[in-house]
This record gives sequence, structure tokens and C-alpha cells, in this order.
Amino acid sequence: MGDRSRRDQLGQIFRFALVGGVNTGTFFGIYLLLHPWMPYFAAYTLAFVLSMIGSFFMNTYFTYRTRPTWKKFLLFPLTNVTNYVIQSAGLYALVSWAGMDTRIAPLVAAVIAIPFTFLLSRKILTPGTGAGTGAAAAAAAEDPARDRSSSTV
Repeated sequence: MGDRSRRDQLGQIFRFALVGGVNTGTFFGIYLLLHPWMPYFAAYTLAFVLSMIGSFFMNTYFTYRTRPTWKKFLLFPLTNVTNYVIQSAGLYALVSWAGMDTRIAPLVAAVIAIPFTFLLSRKILTPGTGAGTGAAAAAAAEDPARDRSSSTV
């Protein structure tokens, strides 16, 4: 991997971390607002869905610098299925087995899922790059507007 490609990949990781921080804050804020009004798992699920929509747009425009399309929008939740499963299992284990407070456990579970989410979202949002390395990734980094053939969201 060349220096430029490595730098571009590190830039993606950094931007992903920033978006993840904003998204996690949004998710957690929504969760805390909903928590008093519904069971913790229902509040968790609704907050997850709402923050996932925001995450899609932040990641397409900012992290991967690509245009959102209906295809990507419809595929993006598939990347989050793994995230949801990891977070849900973590949430259940942290609350039921470890006795963690239901107001804090979703945040801890979200941190555990971060690496999986990065790899899967990059694969969906930057199609044709495989793991997001090599010539295709370099081309995408040089021309963020290259993915303009599909209809946009």
C-alpha cells in the first residue's frame, strides 16, 4: 500500500471516528429521551434506527466522500445488522449478566461494535473497493464525485 493510499485510509478511519462520536452521542441522547417512556430495549431499538439514518448520510458525505444513492441507502442497514446483533447481544449481556445500569450499557455495547461497523460500512458505501484499499480506493479518494450514476437519496 502506497503512502497516499495509507494516508487516505487513515483519513477515512479518522472521519469515521468523528462521525461515530456524533452518531453515538445522537443515539445515546435519543435513547435517554425515550428510556423513561418505554421499555429500555424498545427505546434502544428506536434510537438505533433513527441514528442509523443519520449515520448513513454523515458517512456517505463526510467519511467516504461519495454520493448517497437509493441502492446504498437500502443496503446500508445490512451493514448495521451485524452492528445491531453485536450491540444487542452486548446490551443483553451487560444488563442481564453483568448487572450494568440500563442507561450506560448501550454506550458500552456500541463501543465494542465500532471496528465491525467501519469495515462493513466502507464495503457498502465504497463499492468496488473490496476492503477499500488499492487503486479503486485511491481513485475514489481523488474523485469523490465519481459515483454519480445512480439516483440519489
